[in-house]
Amino acid sequence: MFRLRRYRVFLICAFVITVLLYHVSKNSQWDRTQEIWHTSTRHRETTKVETKPVEKPPTPVAAKPPVVKVDPAVVEVKAPEVEEKPPAPKPKVVGDHDHDHGHGDTPVKIPTLKEENKEKGSYDLPTKPPPLKGTPEKEEATKDKSTPATIPDRLAGSGIDGHKGHNHIGGISDSTPSQPDLATTTSVIHWTKPSEWFPIPDESIMPLPTGKPKPIPTIQAKFGPESPEAKEKREFRLAKVKAEAQRAWTGYKIYAWTHDELRPVSKDSKDPFCGWAATLVDSLDTLWIMGLKSEFEDALKAVKEIDFTTTPYRHDIPVFETIIRYLGGLIAAYDISGLKKEYRILLDKAEELAEILMSVFDTPNRLPILYYQWHPAYNIAPKRASPSSGVAELGSMSMEFTRLAQLTGKDRYYDAVARITDAFEELQNWKGMGKSAIEGIFPEHLDASGCNKSAPWPPVSQETEHLGAVNMNGVGVDLGSGGTGTEGRVQKREVGGDDGREMRHLASPRRNCQMGLSVLLRGSYGMGGSQDSAYEYFPKQYLLLGGLVPKYKTMHEKTVAAVKKYLLFRPMAKGDPDILFSAKATSVDGTAENLNYDWEITHLTCFLGGMFGLGGKIFESPEDVEIGKKLAEGCFWAYDVMPTGIMPEHARIMPCKSATDCKFNETAWHEQLDSRAPYRAQEMERYYESKAAWKEQVEETKKQQALQKERAEKAKEEAARKTVANSNTNVNANTDTVSRQQTEPKQPAQWQEEEKPQARAGSFPSRFQRRQLNTTSNSPRGTDLQNTLDLNSAPAPNSNANTADNFAAYSDDDTQIPLIELTLPPEPIRPMTHEEYIADRLKNEIIPPGFVSLNDKRYILRPEAIESVWYMYRITGDPIWQEKGWKMFESVIKHTQTEVGHSAIRDVTVKSDAGGMDDSMESFWLAETLKYFYLLFAEPGVVSLDEWVLNTEAHPFRRPE
Repeated sequence: MFRLRRYRVFLICAFVITVLLYHVSKNSQWDRTQEIWHTSTRHRETTKVETKPVEKPPTPVAAKPPVVKVDPAVVEVKAPEVEEKPPAPKPKVVGDHDHDHGHGDTPVKIPTLKEENKEKGSYDLPTKPPPLKGTPEKEEATKDKSTPATIPDRLAGSGIDGHKGHNHIGGISDSTPSQPDLATTTSVIHWTKPSEWFPIPDESIMPLPTGKPKPIPTIQAKFGPESPEAKEKREFRLAKVKAEAQRAWTGYKIYAWTHDELRPVSKDSKDPFCGWAATLVDSLDTLWIMGLKSEFEDALKAVKEIDFTTTPYRHDIPVFETIIRYLGGLIAAYDISGLKKEYRILLDKAEELAEILMSVFDTPNRLPILYYQWHPAYNIAPKRASPSSGVAELGSMSMEFTRLAQLTGKDRYYDAVARITDAFEELQNWKGMGKSAIEGIFPEHLDASGCNKSAPWPPVSQETEHLGAVNMNGVGVDLGSGGTGTEGRVQKREVGGDDGREMRHLASPRRNCQMGLSVLLRGSYGMGGSQDSAYEYFPKQYLLLGGLVPKYKTMHEKTVAAVKKYLLFRPMAKGDPDILFSAKATSVDGTAENLNYDWEITHLTCFLGGMFGLGGKIFESPEDVEIGKKLAEGCFWAYDVMPTGIMPEHARIMPCKSATDCKFNETAWHEQLDSRAPYRAQEMERYYESKAAWKEQVEETKKQQALQKERAEKAKEEAARKTVANSNTNVNANTDTVSRQQTEPKQPAQWQEEEKPQARAGSFPSRFQRRQLNTTSNSPRGTDLQNTLDLNSAPAPNSNANTADNFAAYSDDDTQIPLIELTLPPEPIRPMTHEEYIADRLKNEIIPPGFVSLNDKRYILRPEAIESVWYMYRITGDPIWQEKGWKMFESVIKHTQTEVGHSAIRDVTVKSDAGGMDDSMESFWLAETLKYFYLLFAEPGVVSLDEWVLNTEAHPFRRPE
């Protein structure tokens, strides 16, 4: 008979479940996404990979966005070849446009996926994939030479990957800086050009202005003949600056070659800007200007190997820094080297980078994303600009893309940045709701998303919600069709982001996101970080376009008018110098009626002197030139009054009530240093009152303590008397017991343990239990007993006092009498007087006269102060500016020089090494700071302001003739 056992039931169930799972998985689309991603690699040959080209979608329009079909490219990672074979064809990358918007020139070549460099002696950049550890080259040669790349973080069943830091509203993700965690792969992921969601029709592209450049007044002063003594001194200083530049460059070349930055103390490298050799690219024009042609050629070879389509260091590209350092550096190097054919690679690499960066403008309102997620898994989705975008980041792209458009003849580069300028101009002229609190300038951050938040959100119908079904094939995003004037319908997807949050593509756009810039209600207005270079580019862009676009002049004039009216102030400084600084004003209600001021001094704001001076010469405003002088003088003064001769990163100073009548008042300065000065006298009065009350409490406490001590002594004596009486009784009783033991016959040994004295209440159990009868056969029994009872050392039997001392610890009462300790109330702390507080603060914080606080004592090798000094020298021709600059140079080199370069320092108030070095040498040290020092002592014709215009990273672009 068949017996049904449990294990047989389990086996049968397991078999049935296995069969069902097999059939379900065979017909299911659960893993369809992975199947599609690897379709092109299923039947690949050993020496060749077939890459399926990306389907070109129909041109998207506002009413009907395209259906994006994504087939990720397969990246080839070549192993070393054993024998020479025909090279495998490179994957073809197809963009959304195969034509160019320029003037009929050859379309720019989209960067293709680079093969691993096999040329001996080539420069290997840190962006190249490192070889697998522990894998011999001989084994690599026998492996398949083409390994497909897989894009990590792809969720099954989703067409768009999880993306941290993006808020998807209306099917479009807000761009915010983030770094999603990508899975580790053995191959390199490269950027691929995505299809445009919001393209500009060819007929709508803004062309570069044409025509003869307008006459612009001469900027540089006319320099007369130079005496032999003056020339010798100038050339000596020039050589000193060049030597320091060579020190920094050599250290970078030895210890950080092709990395972003050198660590000049630890002799190491770091890569904060994608690892594309930021210092190398940023320094190209500096090397040329200083005549370091051999170093320039070495750097040029390394530039050829930079691959802008990938980086292992960041998941986002910082657009602002990339444009001013990399794009500006490449264009300027090509410009300054004479546009020679042998240096054409510089322009080619600039275009290669620009093609990647052009994707940041693909937003509904064409305002750029400031942190671009370059990874192919992320850049396929539509996006909008950030609702909190820095003004400087938005406004510091125009020069670089304009010059690139001039050199290539491609209008779309100019169109991209001209639309940003139009948005700034519109906001600057706006008078209605949402206008800037201070007319003419902007707050630190603006809403660049373009969404009309005041418009009512249209309801989402049930039908629309159902349109959001996830396409399990995962091959694209079907935006569907929408009505006229809408952004279209987007299939709703719920994707688990890397941080565990869900991000949604709503089925229907909820807002109109085609507007320009808008102002938040509360904002800070100033000329420091997050704002500076946007205003700097207004007059410089006017020069770069030959004066053919008058809006830049108007925007500059409105800016300087607002700065003069609301921000400029004269500090109250010792010696009454006639200098100026720019404050920061905060509007709490969106108007200029109630501004809160921060009388700050920041190193970044020191560019303002050069901007006022340059604009004053261009637009013939002598007043602005004088203001520029006072601003530059102010920054030099901030250097000069510090113990190290270097100004801090950020500080606060006391303003004068009047710019015309400003005498240093030490009493007023001390009151600013001590915010509690009006209350110091009252605090001292309260202290003396508290001190008197404290003394009374101490006396009363001492009296109470004396009484307690007296009571304790009496209690102790009473306890001793009771102890003596009890002790005498117990001793007599114990003695009788011992006597009986001596007279009684000896008991057997097994009984002796039972007849040991037992402890009784009121006797001395611990003493009898602790002591043993160490008797021997030769010891007298009486002596042993006396020793056992400590009777040999006891005082006379009638001495009550000594007996009390001996047995006080064995009182019948188990409660111990505590020791009486004197507990006094805390003594009041004496506050500092106003004079004592000032003396202590000046000693410990080393605050120079006039300063209220030193908020950030660092110096990070910034160039803004020497930049304005250089502009003033070239504009005025006054050699006093050379003397000021030389004094600054000596101070900076003295405190920043290391064995292999120069380092940022932590404290400009400490002269010795105790100030500490930050082990950081940013790329602008060679690109800007040392360049400005060099140009200050070079001949006036080197990078003349009448022939060149410099971007915010000191990269010179040639002005139109």
